[in-house]
Amino acid sequence: MLFEFLILEGAQAGLSWITILKKRENYRKAFHEFRAEKIARYGARAVKRLLGDAGIVRNRLKIAATIENAKAFLALQEELESFDVYLWGFVGGKPRHNRWRSMAEVPTRTAQSDAMSGDLRQRGFKFVGSTICYALMQATGMVNDHLVTCPRHAELGADARQVRRDPTLNSEQ
Repeated sequence: MLFEFLILEGAQAGLSWITILKKRENYRKAFHEFRAEKIARYGARAVKRLLGDAGIVRNRLKIAATIENAKAFLALQEELESFDVYLWGFVGGKPRHNRWRSMAEVPTRTAQSDAMSGDLRQRGFKFVGSTICYALMQATGMVNDHLVTCPRHAELGADARQVRRDPTLNSEQ
């Protein structure tokens, strides 16, 4: 799931998030349910197929990045055994709960997303700039950037990793 989020965050670069959300099911079909083992073996024929698929963003660089990211993901998994633990290591293994009062306070990047971006790039990942990494951190519950006036801010005050992993704790699943 984290690999899927990383790919979708990269696909969203320069576009509205709603565009990617509307295409999410198409992405799952086009990219074999985000199975990195399959994507890493894509060649020219698969790229041509993807460039012709109107259900996804047909950007050659983003498609190539997805293939390279699958390879880098598999190498990281082999080295560290857990992409989950690797990513969560950038926030000390638990969600960061910010206390923003206005949207103007919410950053687009942080020292942690800068570090994540730099390390992912060193490992061969593409389309993983700091802003994309911070969006990934927000989307996966690594940071709680809901405004303090938002009911979700308090709901997520509990350990978001536990909520994410245990569907009985998350009413949206």
